[in-house]
Amino acid sequence: MRHVVLLPFSCSEGTAIRVLANHFRVWHPRWPVFKYNVRFQPDVKGARLRAELLFQSERVFGRRRIFDGQSLLSPERLLELVRQTQDGDIVHITVEFFKELKPTHPDYLRYYNVLFRRTLKLINLEQVGRHYYSQEAEEEFRSWGLDVRSGYITSILPYEHSLTLCADVSYRVLQSKTAYDVIDGTYEFLRGYPATSSRQLQQELKDRVAKQLLGSVVLTKYNNRTYRVDGINWDQNPRDTFTRSDGTRVTFVEYYLQQYNEQVTELKQPLLVSLGRWRKGQRDAPREPVLLVPQLCYLTGAPTYVASLQTRLHYGIESQAFQSFAPRRRPPDVTIYSANTNLFSLVKPYLGDWLRESRSKYLLRAKSLTHWVLLHTQEFADIACSFHRSLARVTPAMGMAMTRAKHVSPLFVFKVVCILPSDDQKRYADIKRYLCVQCPVPSQCVVAETLSSPKRFLTIVTKIAQQMNCKMGGALWKVETGLQRTMFIGIDCFHDVVHRRKSIAGFVASTDEDLTTWYSQCIFQETGEELVDGLTGCLEAALTSWFKNALSAPQSIVVYRDGVGDGQLQALLDHELPQLVRYLKHACSIKLAFIVVKKRINTRFFIEKNGLYHNPPSGTVIDVVLTREEWYDFYIVSQSSRSGMVTPTHYNVIYDTIRLTPDAVQRLTYKLCHMYYNLPGIIRVPAPCHYAHKLAYLVGKSLRQEPSRSLSHTLYYL
Repeated sequence: MRHVVLLPFSCSEGTAIRVLANHFRVWHPRWPVFKYNVRFQPDVKGARLRAELLFQSERVFGRRRIFDGQSLLSPERLLELVRQTQDGDIVHITVEFFKELKPTHPDYLRYYNVLFRRTLKLINLEQVGRHYYSQEAEEEFRSWGLDVRSGYITSILPYEHSLTLCADVSYRVLQSKTAYDVIDGTYEFLRGYPATSSRQLQQELKDRVAKQLLGSVVLTKYNNRTYRVDGINWDQNPRDTFTRSDGTRVTFVEYYLQQYNEQVTELKQPLLVSLGRWRKGQRDAPREPVLLVPQLCYLTGAPTYVASLQTRLHYGIESQAFQSFAPRRRPPDVTIYSANTNLFSLVKPYLGDWLRESRSKYLLRAKSLTHWVLLHTQEFADIACSFHRSLARVTPAMGMAMTRAKHVSPLFVFKVVCILPSDDQKRYADIKRYLCVQCPVPSQCVVAETLSSPKRFLTIVTKIAQQMNCKMGGALWKVETGLQRTMFIGIDCFHDVVHRRKSIAGFVASTDEDLTTWYSQCIFQETGEELVDGLTGCLEAALTSWFKNALSAPQSIVVYRDGVGDGQLQALLDHELPQLVRYLKHACSIKLAFIVVKKRINTRFFIEKNGLYHNPPSGTVIDVVLTREEWYDFYIVSQSSRSGMVTPTHYNVIYDTIRLTPDAVQRLTYKLCHMYYNLPGIIRVPAPCHYAHKLAYLVGKSLRQEPSRSLSHTLYYL
């Protein structure tokens, strides 16, 4: 299937503002870039040895070439070559011309990206993954036990008028302690427990170490590589042997000493297991487990007690890094409505928050809180009583009728609200699995520590009351979208990269014209699979739910699809979109728009005031210069922040038979960012999209099985 978009791609509404971006136009000589297939006879194993043989004569190839072991990109015309290996064997190398690359070809862009990254190495930046970092640590963080190094994330891509370099700052945060320090520290802590048997000590040690290390990312300094810890092998240690590529056996101790001059001194430590780099859509690719010595593995990321440093790290960009590229426009303010269509807040772009207003106004559709149960342990009985009193105090102002809860302590689990003693994920998962699968009732979990702040207590209780209202089928507010009889759908996937469980696709659709009732369904897929099957059944169920709230079918459907990279767009057009198009064509004449949402981008936008740089105001739209010539795409800065940098969201309209104008689709998208009921403010993506994410995350992380269909008409996953 091809893109179906036949409209001009820029808008005209709003107030013009001048925007700065972390993009730079790339001026490059118009070299022809040729792609060659390279064959070795006899075959040569290993890309490094192949490159050494191929480039023995730099006169033939020059320096402006890249080789990945199979194909060669070069501005030169080449012929067949004959080379010798170090042991004197003759190797015939055939360099076969494949084609000349156009400037928009992915391999052409890869060529310039590789050349630029070589330049970064020349200025003494070292590569870690795809990022490049300074070799000197920041002095001010050493007292915290952190090795913090500044660096860059770069990419060169074609935009409307030229190739553009996007450069964003990145920080590598490395702790001074190793994985072995975690193991040893845990062991020393447990040794102090009285009357603990050796077997109990070992089991407790394994459980605690696994909780701290599994899923974490470690860095090995000897080769500057990062690994995710997927397991811990307690049956092996550094004195065990493994087979090298040449067939010889060697111990881990000998290998690291010979290969990297690293001395392993703790010979009884277990080995960490990494299953290799995992990527979406590559679930069938073989991944050979990598065994690592904990003593040589440094923990990455900041400990929780220094998490506050992250805000400081955002301000490493120098002012001269930003360049002005074009004026753009901002849509008008969005009006939020509560019960009886009374206006209760005009959201100001510099605030983007209406929590205060929502406390004192009736909710759009308030539900009664009756026949409910409050579960807590005896330890937190006082907190539970305070919570109950405050809930009774805040609910009348929002129009919620509330009866007294039954206090159950400690093990009776049929409930609505549960005050948890800690944020233990296993306990939370067990409770949610019971209340969403086995005994489906609306449920709300809150950690006791969350309710321990007197200053924020009423605010927290108010938010909990609003969440409970939504989980019982109520609605908090609404916005006017400007489209009549339109269903909005959000689709997103959750991938368990730690345990490699099945992936979960979340499907959430609005089932009334006001976007206040929702239908939710999840789809279980193979591990790592991003493209979703079964959308026809989800859409059919959503339309059935729509007819329970409306007399006629929707005129149009707008789908927001999150989690898909640029390289998967064609696969999305070929796989997911046809499922929806075929069903709508045969079932009813409903028009369809399909919009891809991308959050993980390195593009940043700024405005300048009095020589200082600030975030653009909420609602800023950028749809020129840094958009792709062949796409109907745009950026929206939806959130507002007084500190740190706000990341814009990129949208790409890949299919549209509704014929939405650029102004309409941008205004609509921005308004939907106000409809997420878990936050009285503006979020980064349209609400249906985020609801789908929350659904997929809950099912994939905690439930791990399909929730009861009796909950599908409520936002039980908030």
